[in-house]
Amino acid sequence: MRRTSREIREVLVPDLAGRHGPLPPLLLVLTVVTGLVDAFSYLALGRVFVANMTGNIVFLAFALAGASGFSVVASVLALAAFGAGAVVGGRLAHRRPRHRGRLLLSVTVLQTVLLLAAWVISRVADSPLTGGVRWALIVLLAVAMGAQNAVVRALAVPDLTTTVLTMTVTGIAADGRLGGGSGARAGVRVLTAVAMFLGALAGAVLIVHGNTDVPLLCAACAVAAVAITLVPLRQARGSWIG
Repeated sequence: MRRTSREIREVLVPDLAGRHGPLPPLLLVLTVVTGLVDAFSYLALGRVFVANMTGNIVFLAFALAGASGFSVVASVLALAAFGAGAVVGGRLAHRRPRHRGRLLLSVTVLQTVLLLAAWVISRVADSPLTGGVRWALIVLLAVAMGAQNAVVRALAVPDLTTTVLTMTVTGIAADGRLGGGSGARAGVRVLTAVAMFLGALAGAVLIVHGNTDVPLLCAACAVAAVAITLVPLRQARGSWIG
């Protein structure tokens, strides 16, 4: 328990001179954003994810099998747009100077623009969100999340992937005492799972109570806050930047 508490504290209040500097709490915020955005996409856009591509591949199989409530077009569009966003994120990661702060700043600025555009569309559109509005929102959000996923992958901060929790949950169980492990990294993994849970919970509560567009506004503000935090760190030096 003491180790777990220390690990959680190190994520929330990181050592700025450490290997990952200020990145852990910023990536934790982006994990909350993932929960908010996927809550919106699944509940407001109809059984489609824009960040969880494992779910979309399964949904595509369900749709092809004729299961009701699933859309081939929505699943394929989300997969294609996410892939396009990942290409953008990959190009940023491979072409920009090796400074992880600048890289994360670049993608969060892009995400902020895309999320704000999606929020405006969802705000002015009639409910339910169908047809061209639905397709546009899927594309904007999936591109944003694909770019985030590619950049976070390049940042390579352990157990802070921001979008994928399957291996995180596996690590909690397999590396824990019952699995014969030492329990190392449990604090970080639990914190990541809780962050996504809270984002999804907040998004779901807002949508269920009729505030359909608000999760996107919250997500945009959170990503913008990450970008603003990174602005003064563009010229930072230290072991964490590369």
